[in-house]
Amino acid sequence: MLSNIQAKLLIVDDLPENLLALEALIRREDRIVYKALSADEALSLLLQHEFAMAILDVQMPGMNGFELAELMRGTEKTKNIPIVFVSAAGRELNYAFKGYESGAVDFLYKPLDIHAVKSKVNVFVDLYRQSKAMKQQVEALKQSRREQEALLKQLQNTQNDLEQAVRMRDDFMSIVAHEVRTPLNGLILETQLRKMHLARDNASAFTLDKMHAMVERDERQIKSLIRLIEDMLDVSRIRTGKLSIRPSRFDLVRLVSNLLQNFAPQVEAAESSVTLTAEQPVVGSWDEFRIEQVISNLLTNALRYGAKSLIDVRVYNHDGQARVEVQDRGIGISEENQQRIFQQFERVCAKTVMAGLGLGLFISEQIVAAHGGSITVESRIGEGALFRVCLPLQENSQTHATSE
Repeated sequence: MLSNIQAKLLIVDDLPENLLALEALIRREDRIVYKALSADEALSLLLQHEFAMAILDVQMPGMNGFELAELMRGTEKTKNIPIVFVSAAGRELNYAFKGYESGAVDFLYKPLDIHAVKSKVNVFVDLYRQSKAMKQQVEALKQSRREQEALLKQLQNTQNDLEQAVRMRDDFMSIVAHEVRTPLNGLILETQLRKMHLARDNASAFTLDKMHAMVERDERQIKSLIRLIEDMLDVSRIRTGKLSIRPSRFDLVRLVSNLLQNFAPQVEAAESSVTLTAEQPVVGSWDEFRIEQVISNLLTNALRYGAKSLIDVRVYNHDGQARVEVQDRGIGISEENQQRIFQQFERVCAKTVMAGLGLGLFISEQIVAAHGGSITVESRIGEGALFRVCLPLQENSQTHATSE
């Protein structure tokens, strides 16, 4: 309400009794009256407060009322304050005309008309309050508009995020369907082929050597399906904070060496070769299964994108850390894509994004982070890629067993 807006009034007169009389005339509970005995005192008050109006005596020693008014009109802070002059001089001096020239809104003669003074003060106070209330409303509208614009922007960002999530979900489902279909198609074809041989009583199709080959093909397709399912389960565990980490002490060099032996068929199939550099044991407390999962992902990527080149694997201690490096000499990764490869559902190849599930590096980074370590990549297009896993040698507070 307007009555809640406090109004400050300034009265200036060199006679204290005039100030007291005028103050008694215009004072109310919702107003504060400031008194000044000179123009200098008035200027000091004008710089400190915001006044609804000023009542100035014309005839004062030193700077008179007209000169004070001219100073007020020339100052940004005070130029819009309504000024009412009062004077005991006769009308024949034409002070009123000079007062209006100085920027006054009214001119009163002494002795003052009580009702006229109260009425004029009430009018200017009401105008001040209405102006103040309007400014507050305008500011409130501006603030409301800013809040609405911020909310609209937030809603637009949320909508964009939702649309991106829907696209990601659709792409993910399409990729999963493709990835699942590949090993399933192999199993289905193998099954149909065997049914055909059985229907024809073709016993020669089931010799021991051929059975071994069939089982190996089946096992390879089943492992692909299991790995796909495990990756999706790991993503779910990561999102819910239930990624299982069960540390135990083991030699990282031995783990990598054994893993490379198991990778021999994949290395041969990729027409590549791998060297291992490890001068001494690197023993620490980590989750052996999860660390093997990380190194397997890095080796798989090196074979996939290494362009049949030599792959160097190095295991060593450095500044209180255990480090594993996997370096290929393949197509490399652009600087832009290096920021993306550790995100979910991203697979990159040189300068472009490839189709695929794209969970291996995301899961690997989460596993390493859960051990209090880090995984980084250094690469240039056409010069291969170096992935470096850093693990703390001392047991880290982040490393703990989490139930699934």
